[in-house]
Amino acid sequence: MKIAKLIKDKAREYRDYTAECLSEMIKIPSVSCEEEAVVIKIKELLENAGVLDVRIDGLGNLIARVGNGPKILAIDAHIDTVGTGDESQWDTAPFFGLIKDGWVHGRGTVDQEGGAASMIAAARILTEMNYAGKYSVYFTFTVMEEDCDGMCWEYLINEEKLVPDFAVITEPTNLGLYRGHRGRMEMELYYTGLSAHGSAPERGKNVVYSGSRVALEIEKLNECLRTDEFLGKGTIAPTLFRTVSPSLCAIPDQARMHIDRRLTWGETKESAITELKNICGNDVTIEVPEYNSPSYKGTVYKIEKYFPTWKIEENHPLVQAGIETHRQLFGDAPRIDKWTFSTNGVSICGRHKIPCVGFGPGNEVYAHAPNEKVRIDHLEKATAFYALLPYIL
Repeated sequence: MKIAKLIKDKAREYRDYTAECLSEMIKIPSVSCEEEAVVIKIKELLENAGVLDVRIDGLGNLIARVGNGPKILAIDAHIDTVGTGDESQWDTAPFFGLIKDGWVHGRGTVDQEGGAASMIAAARILTEMNYAGKYSVYFTFTVMEEDCDGMCWEYLINEEKLVPDFAVITEPTNLGLYRGHRGRMEMELYYTGLSAHGSAPERGKNVVYSGSRVALEIEKLNECLRTDEFLGKGTIAPTLFRTVSPSLCAIPDQARMHIDRRLTWGETKESAITELKNICGNDVTIEVPEYNSPSYKGTVYKIEKYFPTWKIEENHPLVQAGIETHRQLFGDAPRIDKWTFSTNGVSICGRHKIPCVGFGPGNEVYAHAPNEKVRIDHLEKATAFYALLPYIL
């Protein structure tokens, strides 16, 4: 409890510092694949905080290490953001980094550079305390998550050989402790028809009709997908339908439908594809697309757009350590829950079975929305949590 009080006091002392770190990041637009400037800024902030082991990997992720223990605890934040949307809907400029009335305002404050700012402050605290526990604590500031969640961690695990024993994801949880979320996958349905003059549609095979029939069957499928007591129900939804025809006076003979599939516990890529094949028959080609966009360093790291479901049980030692960390710092147990959206956990725990929890500042209702903002109180508490957890583990 003595260490918990010391860390809590330091987090309070660095409250304004943490907010200012976040403000500095928010001033630098950092959409996926364009994060270089904010990565350089975070590297500077870490080095100014006294963190000695800081480097950028071949994809563009920033990796900082505190401690030299035989086990590895990774604390992760993605530092790319989505765009701003219609800026006329914002009350303050999205990249001004305004600090006002106990909040930091701007794009990325919640999703999820707020978590990154608290990580910087936690790394500073652990460095100043000369942390020498049984964990090497890796603070990872990862890229391209908004474009392709988990791909950055595929690179870290497979190429950098950074394989943690445990991981913490700092996506927004409203200071709850999260232990999983549904997976997801993308699918493309390709339709082939037969073109004919629009004045004689009976001569052709119209892919609009083919796609429409499948879409109505997908609507029915969505109602009867598997459910899980903790993660909830799987979902499926067509999100795009695009046709090709020789002209607007001709029957379209090609079409593509994009499918967003959310996978609950027990659902897999294979089961999801089989369900669609049963609806579509042999006239439709089903593909799982591949992500192949280059990072800001020009690195292409291809990955199939299948992101597995994950969860760990509430009695898992990592969850229990998170509960104890919260209790020592704040006097009570945290709310245990799950994310509705997807995170880098799809790789860390979903693909590689590395136990993962989530704890992050901010309310997810602000994620991807205009007027995004995070409470400075949340930043302070998240800082304390990240700094104490290695001691509790």
